[in-house]
Amino acid sequence: MTINAILQARAGAKCELCGAEHVLTAFPVPHSPASDDDHSVALCATCRGQLEQPDTLVANHWRCLGDSMWSQVPAVQVMAWRQLKNLSARGELWAQDMLDMMYMEEETKAWADAGAAREDDDSVPTVDSNGAVLQEGDSVTLIKDLDVKGGGFTAKRGTLVKGIRLTNNPLHIEGKVNGVQIVLVAAYLKKA
Repeated sequence: MTINAILQARAGAKCELCGAEHVLTAFPVPHSPASDDDHSVALCATCRGQLEQPDTLVANHWRCLGDSMWSQVPAVQVMAWRQLKNLSARGELWAQDMLDMMYMEEETKAWADAGAAREDDDSVPTVDSNGAVLQEGDSVTLIKDLDVKGGGFTAKRGTLVKGIRLTNNPLHIEGKVNGVQIVLVAAYLKKA
């Protein structure tokens, strides 16, 4: 059984955070110790979109967490807790009230805290052309032809760059193309 199928069955074909009966996809809980169904949630496009692009956040949508925070599934509890923490930091008093009522087992609370500590990092993430966060060691694909200055060649669209390295500038990454280590603009890349 695939992770999507397991999550669909567990969720009863409803978003595990807001309860919407839309198309659901598996969403791995960030900063989890594993990437299996126990560390993922089934989300609708609305919840997923707002989690992946926080600047599109609609605070009132998340009032649904008043129900999902009581889920028996630790991954759902972690996601609810982190989102309530985020909303509380943005000045939503109702979110802080829910956090004050929420109860989690020690192990689940430690998991939620560990991810929240990393999310509090003020550094700007490096993102690809689709807004996906790039990590050290990821593979990316070029989405347009790029002239390599000083290299004497053009890196063609569709070229796979494996094992990227992040730089101090979140707009750039380093990777090897045609055996040459070069700096690439992240906006011209797509996570593979």
